[in-house]
Amino acid sequence: MSLVDTAIRRPVTVWMFTFAVILFGLVGLSRLAVNLLPELSYPTLTVRTNYTGAAPGEIEQLITKPIEEAVGVVKGLRKISSISKAGQSDVLLEFEWQTAMDLTSLEVREKIDLITLPLDVGKPLILKFNPSLDPIIRLGLQSTDNSVAALTKLRTYAEYDIKRQLESLLGVASVKLGGGLEQEYQVIIDQHKLAQLNLTSQQIINRINAENINISAGKLIDGNTQYLVRTLNQFTNINQIGELVVYRENDKIIYLNDIATVVDGYKERTDITRINAGEAVELAIYKEGDANTVQVAKLVNDKLAAMQKNTFDNHKLTVVYDQSTFISNAINEVKSAAVIGGLLAMLVLYLFLRSIVPTLIISLSIPVSVIATFNMMYGNGISLNIMSLGGIALATGLLVDNAIVVLENISRYKEQGLSVVEAARKGTKEVSGAIIASTLTTLAVFIPLIFIEGVAGQLFADQAMTVAFALIASLAVALTLIPMLASRQIKQLDDTSNEGSSKESSTFKQLSIPKKITWLLGLPFKMIFIYLPMLVMRLILLIFHGISKLLSLVMEPLATGFNYLFDVIAVFYQKLLSLALNHSIKTLIISLLFAFSAAIVFPKIGVELLPPLSQGEFYFDLELAPGTPLAKTDQAINLIAKKLQTDNRVKSTYSLTGRGSLMTSSSDKGGEHQARLQVILHDSTDEDIVMDDIRQYARNIVGATTSLNRPELFTFSKPISIELAGYDLDELKKYAEQLTQLMDKSPTFVDVANSQRKGQPELAIHFNQQKIARLGLNTPDIARLLAVKVGGNVASKYTLLDRKIDILVRSDIKDRDSITDLQELVINPGSNHPITLASISDIVETVGPAQINRINQQRVAVISANISMGDQNSAVVSATKLIAQLKLPFSVVATFGGQSEEMQQSFDSMIMALTLAIFLVYLVMASQFESLLHPLLILFSVPLAAVGSVYGLYFTGTNISVIVFIGLIMLAGIVVNNAIVLVDRINQLRIQGCDKTNAIKQAAISRLRPIIMTTLTTTLGLVPMVIGLGEGAELRAPMAITVISGLLCSTFLTLIVLPVLYRLFDYKKFDYKQFDNTPVDENTISQSKGNNDLTEAASV
Repeated sequence: MSLVDTAIRRPVTVWMFTFAVILFGLVGLSRLAVNLLPELSYPTLTVRTNYTGAAPGEIEQLITKPIEEAVGVVKGLRKISSISKAGQSDVLLEFEWQTAMDLTSLEVREKIDLITLPLDVGKPLILKFNPSLDPIIRLGLQSTDNSVAALTKLRTYAEYDIKRQLESLLGVASVKLGGGLEQEYQVIIDQHKLAQLNLTSQQIINRINAENINISAGKLIDGNTQYLVRTLNQFTNINQIGELVVYRENDKIIYLNDIATVVDGYKERTDITRINAGEAVELAIYKEGDANTVQVAKLVNDKLAAMQKNTFDNHKLTVVYDQSTFISNAINEVKSAAVIGGLLAMLVLYLFLRSIVPTLIISLSIPVSVIATFNMMYGNGISLNIMSLGGIALATGLLVDNAIVVLENISRYKEQGLSVVEAARKGTKEVSGAIIASTLTTLAVFIPLIFIEGVAGQLFADQAMTVAFALIASLAVALTLIPMLASRQIKQLDDTSNEGSSKESSTFKQLSIPKKITWLLGLPFKMIFIYLPMLVMRLILLIFHGISKLLSLVMEPLATGFNYLFDVIAVFYQKLLSLALNHSIKTLIISLLFAFSAAIVFPKIGVELLPPLSQGEFYFDLELAPGTPLAKTDQAINLIAKKLQTDNRVKSTYSLTGRGSLMTSSSDKGGEHQARLQVILHDSTDEDIVMDDIRQYARNIVGATTSLNRPELFTFSKPISIELAGYDLDELKKYAEQLTQLMDKSPTFVDVANSQRKGQPELAIHFNQQKIARLGLNTPDIARLLAVKVGGNVASKYTLLDRKIDILVRSDIKDRDSITDLQELVINPGSNHPITLASISDIVETVGPAQINRINQQRVAVISANISMGDQNSAVVSATKLIAQLKLPFSVVATFGGQSEEMQQSFDSMIMALTLAIFLVYLVMASQFESLLHPLLILFSVPLAAVGSVYGLYFTGTNISVIVFIGLIMLAGIVVNNAIVLVDRINQLRIQGCDKTNAIKQAAISRLRPIIMTTLTTTLGLVPMVIGLGEGAELRAPMAITVISGLLCSTFLTLIVLPVLYRLFDYKKFDYKQFDNTPVDENTISQSKGNNDLTEAASV
């Protein structure tokens, strides 16, 4: 027994199975992770090594080069680049996309362990690149009091109260703090008094460390009691630190208070955060890798609402940024587009079918297929994101095609006089092979997507799988639920139930008394389980018929007008087709000229990797000269923030000076001379205008390098990145500066940045080893003395409740606030003959390069920029012309990297995937037609669709991107269905004895209606994605524009050009074979409304 027979004979089983699918689908939907984008796994590793105090040149020679040589032989390595800057080496390893990164990271660690690095170098760390390393929520804690004491208390409250409560929430990985003042106890030593007592700073540090300790002395047993003996000597208040005895001679006792001042202060600031230009403590909340962003954000917001009640009156806790808001809005936009698209598809069905019942039966395939898709998404670990939901919205118009085919064929058999059940059985079986083949044709285009490399492959895998799942579900619905519903007639069921009830009432009197008692006892159960559901069903049907009557007042005239318009189009098409067939060569030439015209328009379309995603926020990055104090950098960024305070378009601002809460493997972020201002707007359409205003403000900041960027969802580099490769740093710096100046003058580029910039000012101390030896001193002791007096040294930690507070020992600020103080530093305290640092060393002020960049073990200078006008291709052309003006020597080679390199790789793999998709479609059709020529004729619709897509992109001003390529790949599997419909019907008619020309005319006229119906359902299903203006529309609209314009153009040209091609090139001989009991008549076909033709139209 076939699947169709089972579905028709066992309707309850089908309903139960459908309800089970819906139930499990809804459960799966509730458990699907909700994220902005699919999980992106970048095949990159960063090897980070810290070498405190080393200059970039030393870092390159001693650390970077040995690591590059060691890991350069790791399997799958595609590119190796490095950045050597003061105190830090970062080696970035980029692997092939199919590389297993867990095993690769172990191999990299093995290679690194084999090399020998300087003894004082920290162990190299291997950082995995994770593009989701952006906080999902940023909080700002502010106080009305901005004094030092208030900022210290604010930081303490955030770290030991708020942070701990938030980190306990499910899905929260960590909470990083930034801003405020971190409490620290400082012991400020008077160096002159220390020298008089013949003491050193290190002795003071050792004394504090030795005193601040609790020691266990073991156990003591007194009788039957056992005691633990402990000596309690830890500091319990700050005064005890000052009362520490540091010197004793005879009866004279010197306390720490006598030679130093103990201050309850704060650590040296490394970052400053501000919210709306006011100082604040920032809390950046990071989620766990597989956590649901929306759910984690909800838990955090609920917790914050509870915490607001306990917050101090002068404290204000503000949500600066919440990624879940954008995600929720973007997903809601996709859901709305899918629902509206489904309703529009239902409207088209009603206008063609002019009956509400078959329209609802066909439309039922949309929700059932979508809910069944959620099951398969959950089973395959696909999250709800704008790409997967976009796939569902894209498939909305395609889901009804199989149902239309089945129901129309059933209707045709019913009109021939077959019973309802037999018509459902025979009609579904006849087209089951056809709809399976047509579904396979559409699914075939998704197989090559697995060969797409780069971010595009990971980005669109979810979407491709979602569309495939939805089409498979719609096929199952069309073969089970649709024939079962079509085989049930409400009127017949009602008649049967009435007859059964009358028969039951007539025989009640004839029953025996025991049976009457049994019947009466069972009556309540029948009332509950039989008659009550029937009553509810009748009420629902009554309400449904009432609504349908009301809607018919509007829909009937609309449907009549629509069908009249369609009849006019059909008559016009019949005449146009006859004219085209009579002038086949001219028609073909005109179509070819139209296709070639697209080649003229194509170069005018912009090209980009991915369209920028507007989230209503952007970043302003500021970099001053290395060595600029933190306060100066904060002052510069705050000027911009204050200007934006009066701008009504700006919702809020958040600035970070220094490193703060950044969690990133990027080596060019953080530093006291760097700052970032995050601007959140009320309306995302104001982004470009506000960004231009900020550029004008930034021009007044002297010596600043600035750039404006949107949030890096895909973690790409800047659109333009030019790499000048060579070995001479001076030569690279010279040409890099020249190119930077040329790009600054060009209107094409903005935010130009040059990696070859000046580094941190240094005071290099070169010791005279001979003098040091003659004086009986040694270099390590002098270096440690310098470290304590200039930078300070943590002697111990003060325990306050469950907090640990550093106790820092350092010199007074007046003894270390100038180069002269450093030169006059006494390096032999306690000696009768003091010796200064300047007498045994040369102190030289130098400025080296900020960093040394290397790519594939060769030095490079990287010049990056954003594009202010035009597209990426035109920007590359402009940059190439500027490079030509430099007249580079042979020792310097210029190449393009960054997004240009990634775009070229993605486009190459996309072209290969598109070629494979067309080839697979050809294989499926050749197998179905048992012909090599007919699939070639059908594939002619693919370039016709491409022509339509080119014009659609041009007229809408949409750039070519990987999203457009994905749309073209999907289009290849969609547009061939109309051509299959036409060619298959022509072959059927020729088998029945029609000559070629008449068969072409009859088939084209009879297939006009179903072709237009399926085209309109698919097109209108995508229209909401085109006109959508909400979050994430930039990622949805290009694909929808590509599919709609290509499908419309291909449909029109297929109806005209394909018959001409068939007439010119098909010479296949058909044997006469009577397939139908009724002869085919052209007038009958032309007069048909098409309701009985749609099934045959989709037969392959």
